[in-house]
Amino acid sequence: MLGNNFKLVNSSIGKYSLLFLKGMGMGAANVIPGVSGGTIALVTGIYEDFIHSIKSVNLTAFQLLLKGKFKEFSHFINLPFLVAVFCGIAVSIVSLAKVLEYLFEQYEQLVWAFFFGLIVASIYYVGRMVKTWSLASYSSLFIGISFAVAIAFLKPVSENAASWYLLICGIVAVASMILPGLSGSYVLILMGNYQLIMLTSVSDPVNHLHVLIPVIIGSIVGFLLLSHGIAYVLKKFYDATISLLTGFVVGSLLVIWPWKTAAETIVGRNGEQKVVSYNWDLPDFNSIESLYALLSIFFGVFIVWGIERLGTTISSKTK
Repeated sequence: MLGNNFKLVNSSIGKYSLLFLKGMGMGAANVIPGVSGGTIALVTGIYEDFIHSIKSVNLTAFQLLLKGKFKEFSHFINLPFLVAVFCGIAVSIVSLAKVLEYLFEQYEQLVWAFFFGLIVASIYYVGRMVKTWSLASYSSLFIGISFAVAIAFLKPVSENAASWYLLICGIVAVASMILPGLSGSYVLILMGNYQLIMLTSVSDPVNHLHVLIPVIIGSIVGFLLLSHGIAYVLKKFYDATISLLTGFVVGSLLVIWPWKTAAETIVGRNGEQKVVSYNWDLPDFNSIESLYALLSIFFGVFIVWGIERLGTTISSKTK
């Protein structure tokens, strides 16, 4: 009996450690424009649990909490799962993400290549989640790819400080954590308000509450609406929804393509440049930089394979 309990504790530690690492991946992904936390959640196999857990944070959950039914509350919202994932996200944002941001500034092509490898390798595992590939599934896949590719070619509009528009920006910005293939920062650039929100207002919040408050409200509304909406369509139209999300991920490869150069940039408040659009190139296989980029792609593929093997091993031990 003691041996069984020891194995159960070990498997639980392994399970939540893996969730913590996946959360770190979600947090780090948000640093790179074109990569989203939602993509990492989907490719690491925690997307559905993440959506359903977030959706469960509702009035019923708060009633259980206020009544002191902590065990029921924890079970209702899948609290251990959320704690492990969000702790990973938080730790990543304050530590690993800073390192990744530095690497992106110094070795941009290699970082792009690494994430490209992650996404390419994961498409197989994500597509495998579709139970039946029907006409509806293929149509959803095509729509998802087309939508993600179209975003890459959009041009940014002018800045708009109207409260209603800032509210919409907040809804869109939070989509990067929920919708795979969509980068919140990149979409804010397209909406013309990246500099106003992420550079000017965030760096001086006290004097820009009139900007931040509508954005925060929009983020909360977007988080709740999107989590409930996606949970509903996953339940009613599972294959079509997974196919659509897979299309988002496939289409995002265009933005993540390692061999590209900046075509248009904007200058931030502190002089930093943010890329608005790119020119895409073919790799030069006579270049040592391209060879390093290919190695980074293979490393990304290896990481996905390793995570899948580790996840399978842990799952088999918990059964």
